[in-house]
Amino acid sequence: MAAPPFHQRCAPPIQALLFLLSAVAFGLTVRAQNGTNATVDPLEAIAINSMFQRWKLSASNQWNISGQLCSGVAIDATEIVNFNPGIKCTCSFDNGATCHVTALRVYALDVAGPIPDEIRNLTYLTDLNLGQNYLTGPIPATIVSLTRMQYLNLGINALSGELPKELGLLSDLRSIAFGTNNFSGPLPPELGNLSRLTQMYFDSAGVSGPIPPSFANLTSLERVWASDNDLTGQIPDFVGNWTKLLVLRFQGNSFQGSIPSSFSNLSSLNDLRISDISNGSSSLDFLRNMRTLATLVLRNNNVSGSIPSFFGQFNSLQLLDLSFNNLTGGLPEFLFNIGGITSLFLGSNKFTGVLPAQKISKLQNIDLSYNELSGSFPSWVSQQNLQINLVGNNFTIGGSNQSVLPSGLDCLQRNFPCRRGSPVYSRFAVNCGGTQIRSFDQTVYEMDNETLGPATYYMTSTGRWAVSNAGLPSDNPQYRTSSLYQFTNTMDSELFQTARLSAGSLRYYGLGLENGNYTVKLQFAEIVIFGNMTWKSLGRRVFDIYIQGNLEWKDFDIQKEVGSLRAFAKDFKVQVSENYIEIHLFWAGKGTCCVPSQGTYGPLIQAISATSDFIPSVTNNPPGQKKDRTGLIAGISVAVGAASLFSILAISYFFWRRKMQKNFEDEELLGIDTRPYTFSYGELKTATDDFNPVNKLGEGGFGPVFKGTLVDGRVVAVKQLSVASHQGKSQFVAEIATISAVQHRNLVKLFGCCIEGKKRLLVYEYLENKSLDQVLFGIGITGCLKGVKVYILIGQHAMTYAWEWPGV
Repeated sequence: MAAPPFHQRCAPPIQALLFLLSAVAFGLTVRAQNGTNATVDPLEAIAINSMFQRWKLSASNQWNISGQLCSGVAIDATEIVNFNPGIKCTCSFDNGATCHVTALRVYALDVAGPIPDEIRNLTYLTDLNLGQNYLTGPIPATIVSLTRMQYLNLGINALSGELPKELGLLSDLRSIAFGTNNFSGPLPPELGNLSRLTQMYFDSAGVSGPIPPSFANLTSLERVWASDNDLTGQIPDFVGNWTKLLVLRFQGNSFQGSIPSSFSNLSSLNDLRISDISNGSSSLDFLRNMRTLATLVLRNNNVSGSIPSFFGQFNSLQLLDLSFNNLTGGLPEFLFNIGGITSLFLGSNKFTGVLPAQKISKLQNIDLSYNELSGSFPSWVSQQNLQINLVGNNFTIGGSNQSVLPSGLDCLQRNFPCRRGSPVYSRFAVNCGGTQIRSFDQTVYEMDNETLGPATYYMTSTGRWAVSNAGLPSDNPQYRTSSLYQFTNTMDSELFQTARLSAGSLRYYGLGLENGNYTVKLQFAEIVIFGNMTWKSLGRRVFDIYIQGNLEWKDFDIQKEVGSLRAFAKDFKVQVSENYIEIHLFWAGKGTCCVPSQGTYGPLIQAISATSDFIPSVTNNPPGQKKDRTGLIAGISVAVGAASLFSILAISYFFWRRKMQKNFEDEELLGIDTRPYTFSYGELKTATDDFNPVNKLGEGGFGPVFKGTLVDGRVVAVKQLSVASHQGKSQFVAEIATISAVQHRNLVKLFGCCIEGKKRLLVYEYLENKSLDQVLFGIGITGCLKGVKVYILIGQHAMTYAWEWPGV
């Protein structure tokens, strides 16, 4: 398509602007040529450049060399996974005269907004990867024009609406990914037409309803991730006809009934994960032919019966999780000696008998908690680096069982026998994953920084409380996490800066408690998944809360309640009748698995406390600890006492000065009707990289302005009052008052301020589009629009502006 000639004369304003747009488009098109003189299809060139401009992306110097789109790595043998963003072109069309874009990769770059309409013009695409961004809105039905598509990745975005049935017309699709999005409604039956499909990833997609019968046609499938949706009904029998399956994940749905016996046909599987099926019962017989399994997770599925002997032939098995079922019988020794097994989770079943006499050395993680096991411990339980959880069984700790495992196991057996009937405590509080802290209400939260793992427990030396964990993340195992973020909606910010994590089942116990009614307070803050308009913020952490075995909160989601990086506390009324409290945080397969990193799922908690609702009759002190310590105090020497008194006076004076300074700072803001949010100087120092000159945006009479990024992901402009500035306190407060009181879409937003000592700063939203004149005249064409008034009247507010500003 030929572009109009460029005339060196001034056109009327509107014609000039239209001409500029067409000239820009033409410039992008004519430069899209490669060394072979093949020309990129003009519509495709315009589409690529339009999308990149909208997304504020630039091509690297690996391709688009000298403005030639199809050049460099775009046309050589380099695979597109090796550069990003990028395109691949094929230039063999029309006898080598035309190039078409066959692949587009814009991966994990946080591009935002709807899927561009221009993408429909890339009709030669076979590979489209827009994964891990912040795309919104529905998948456009016009995607049907991409009939050559083979690999389509829209996963980990914020797309919504129902899946378009037109996806079923992309008959050459081999792989499709639309997981971790906000879709709704059912899976379109038309997807069953994609008979060449080998990979289908729609975990955490938001879809619901039964799997369509038409999916029986998808017999070429090799990998299916379908966890964390609301798929209902029974798992269809026809899934057993997907005999090429290597990986199948059906965790955290709403399936009911039994696992189909037809699954016995899936003999090629090496990774099978099914969990949380209700209203049914299954046996393990369907696994008989799956000799190549490396990972087998059948968690919380009402699986019953004993473990079949053919498990001994699963020589490739590394991870076996059959926890939270109804399995019975003894523990077969062959299960502990499978050639490659490293992790074995059999907790919360009904196994009886003793521990096997032998165990392979590779087996390092063993969860056997909450069964009915008893007897003596074999010698292997003292193996170095072994993690074994035997909480909630019938072991008698003593004799040969003494001192083999971490202390406290005797108190954590079934029914918690220690101090049963002889309580000593009426409250407890734990800073989960952190050090001891005294809260604003003077509650002492005890230290809980013991190293836990996938199958561990710990009880304090006082026997006041204990913790038990079971669960192995798929990658990147973490059992504690921390953050330096200052939480503004609580008086106890430090309490929320550390947390316990679990990939499965996390239990806290209050022990030796006097019977009666208690208030249990659980405190949470999401400090792992956060951000604004970034794919890393799209994760969802969902788990269940049980107290005393009762489900108190199903599908609890911290972010849904208060968002990220905000404190949340919830009180529960609990009756203690057997001298203990059990708080159980349970992952039921819900929530995303891999955002912002692999293994990000499962329970997270910052603090736990329990306080009696009655006047206790116990001392709440550990046995042997005297409440009266006057003798110890009297023994302190006079010299030490004098020094302490001096120190106290000095510290008191220091805090009095800080309080006076804080009061002074507060007085500066009291006269403002709309009081702004106050940042700490440390927050802004961190956000701007210690006011690094690289981040300096400019400087005015007030002082320098720096670009910064807050902990929550917001990009801001930090305006710093310089010592040389003549603007005093009153002018500073006046600016805050003015900007805070006036809100308009065309005015920059004030996020807050900082007043610490002589330091005064303002925090504005960051605007990266520069000034209007640069937007209009920064294209590089000079003279043509000189002296011309440009009228920009857009939408329903045009007349208002015309009347209010007649002098424009």
